[in-house]
Amino acid sequence: MMMTATTKTLVLILAIAFPISVWAQSGTVGTGRYDQQIQQDVTKVLQSKDKWKGITASTDDAIVTLNGSAKLLIDKLDAAKKADKIEHVQGIRDHVQVESNVPDEQLRQQLGEKLRYDRVGYGIAFNAIALNVQNGVVTVNGDVRDYPARDSALAIAETTPGVKEVVDNINVLPTSPMDDDIRVRVARAIYGNGSLSKYALDPQKPIRIVVDKGHVTLYGVVDNQMDKQIAEQQAKSVPNVFSVDDKLMVAGSPK
Repeated sequence: MMMTATTKTLVLILAIAFPISVWAQSGTVGTGRYDQQIQQDVTKVLQSKDKWKGITASTDDAIVTLNGSAKLLIDKLDAAKKADKIEHVQGIRDHVQVESNVPDEQLRQQLGEKLRYDRVGYGIAFNAIALNVQNGVVTVNGDVRDYPARDSALAIAETTPGVKEVVDNINVLPTSPMDDDIRVRVARAIYGNGSLSKYALDPQKPIRIVVDKGHVTLYGVVDNQMDKQIAEQQAKSVPNVFSVDDKLMVAGSPK
C-alpha cells in the first residue's frame, strides 16, 4: 500500500513526539520518586532522639526542609547532618530556630569563662580567642596553634544554651618548626621571669603568645603597666623573633 504525503507527515510527527514525551515523563519522576521514602526515613530519624522532638520535616523533589525548634544549636546542626546523609536526599533547607532567652552579655561572659580554660594542658598559652555576641549569634575570632583548638572552641559555642548561630572567624596558624621553637622560648622567657612568674600559677595562662612566621603578638590581661612592659621586653629578647606587638591590657584600665 502506498503511503500518502499526509500519512508520512503524521508518522514523522509521532516518531518525534514520542521520545520527547517519554523524556518529559521520566524527568518528572526524577528525584521526586524518592520523596515518600525520604520522608519516612527523615521522620524516623527525628523521632529517634528526644532532642529532635520539636523538629518537623517535609520533602519535595528530594529536598528536605526542616522546621520547628531545638534547645541547642548543636541539636539543630546534628539534625541537618543526619537528614543530609539519608539515601537519595539532594539537599537540606534548615529553618529550625534555636530556643534562646539568654541576654547577649550573659552569654558572652559564660562563653568567655569556658574558653579561657578550654584545653588546659594542651598549650593554651599559644591560642588567643575573642568573642562577639549579637542577638544570640556568636562570632568567634582569633588565632590558634592547631585545628583541635579551633574545633574545641566551636564545639563549646555550639553546645552552650542560648547560642543561635556560630560564625567561625578563627585563624589556624600554619605549621612551622621555627614558630614552635619561638613559642616555647617566649613562654619560658615570660612565665619564667621573676616578676611575671605569678601568672604561671594560673591554669588559664593570662598572657597569651601568638606566633606567626616569627612575629609575636601578646594578648591577655596583666596586673599593672610594669608587668606589661616586662612581658614585651622578655618576648623581644628571644632569638629569631622578628617583631613583638604588645596587645596586653592592664586590669582596671579602659578597654
